Amino acid sequence: QVQLVESGGGLVQAGGSLKLSCAASGRAFSSYTMGWFRQAPGKEREFVAAISGGGGITDYADSMKGRFTISRDNAKTTVDLQMSSLNPEDTAVYYCAARRGRIGPRTFDYWGQGTQVTVSS
Repeated sequence: QVQLVESGGGLVQAGGSLKLSCAASGRAFSSYTMGWFRQAPGKEREFVAAISGGGGITDYADSMKGRFTISRDNAKTTVDLQMSSLNPEDTAVYYCAARRGRIGPRTFDYWGQGTQVTVSS
């Protein structure tokens, strides 16, 4: 089992950038595919990005490609989400997630508590 704690959320102006981090505790971090999701008010949770256990393969939602970058540091057991060119539609609670096994399915087993990102116009 893995425990996840997000940090780095906050208020940013449109066009700005923000970096989210997720610290994972537990065993065999590199065996987990890691991901980020987000949930805006009144909307369902949506997939943002994922990264394979070794970090060599990434997967992005179409609307995030080119603006968001996911990365991980297995030595530090962290996964980051660098976000740029933010717009008010990116306002949401962002969640870190983990799943055992290879990257591919966008279903995850473990979740953090979330961190709020607010983009002002």
